Amino acid sequence: MTPGNPLVLTKAFHSSGDVIADRRAGYAKMLAEGGDHTAAADLMSQALEITPDWAAGWDLMGAYAEKAGDVSAAISAWRHLEALDDEGVFGAGLKLAAHGAGVAANGTAVSYVEALFDQYAPQFEHALVDRLGYRVPEMLDEMVSQEMARLGIAGFARALDLGCGTGLMGERLRGKTEHLEGIDVSAAMIAETARKGIYDVLQKAELVAALTARRADADLVTAADVFIYCGAIQPVLAALVPALQPGGLAAFSLEAHDGPEALFLRPSLRYAHGVEPTRDALVLAGLDILRFETAVLRFDRGAPITGMLIVVRKPALALAAANAPTAMSRPD
Repeated sequence: MTPGNPLVLTKAFHSSGDVIADRRAGYAKMLAEGGDHTAAADLMSQALEITPDWAAGWDLMGAYAEKAGDVSAAISAWRHLEALDDEGVFGAGLKLAAHGAGVAANGTAVSYVEALFDQYAPQFEHALVDRLGYRVPEMLDEMVSQEMARLGIAGFARALDLGCGTGLMGERLRGKTEHLEGIDVSAAMIAETARKGIYDVLQKAELVAALTARRADADLVTAADVFIYCGAIQPVLAALVPALQPGGLAAFSLEAHDGPEALFLRPSLRYAHGVEPTRDALVLAGLDILRFETAVLRFDRGAPITGMLIVVRKPALALAAANAPTAMSRPD
């Protein structure tokens, strides 16, 4: 699940509590929609002089200033926002980190991601598939099908679709598994996909917590454009591997970069992972790499977003190997 661009959250359009400030914010929104982000930022600045504790207003101010090219003003707005938004719904910490003015917290910014996708749910499929050329579920499904044929797997008993969104991945998995479960942090996304009747079970939860609470009962786990919101891949894999049955498969995507860094946070507020560090992390997690490919995942503002498409397998003898006695070295 991934929108093409970070969105101004619905919460941002709530009233400031002051009629004049709201009116100026409304004019600012009209100017921004017309492309005049400098004027929009100026009007938001005036609105915030009246209502300095309006968190949503500072979020709009930062967005307009950033689009106007005034990064210093955007950073100043996000610092005000961070001080006002205790729950992190607006992702101020992520925005500061993405612009070199802070450090992103470890793990998923749950409140931000939940609010983002709660807003995005109604237009998710139209924007992602029709406008951004999104094909990750299709590509992952094809790779899984090829590996099933190669390994002689007729089907799966229990599949788990992480970040199930509106069911784009689930629609493709349905015919491959007897039992299909979807997990998503967004209640609105869960509601959208529930209408389709794809999944046997739907759960609203943060994925690492949900995986950690499971026993090794899944023989297929998928995550289409989900781990890009989770930060470092190692904690995700540490939760994923125990949730897989021995011999189980996992298929997922990541946005990619070619540098030596394990990951960095893009201005889109999505993480890009390094190709070689990711490969190393999979090996260290004890997974067998079946497929590891790079491809264009979608387009963002007209530019192609390159990512990794990965299929791994938990070794069938992982449990036995873990319990086996260590061989003693022969004396010289």
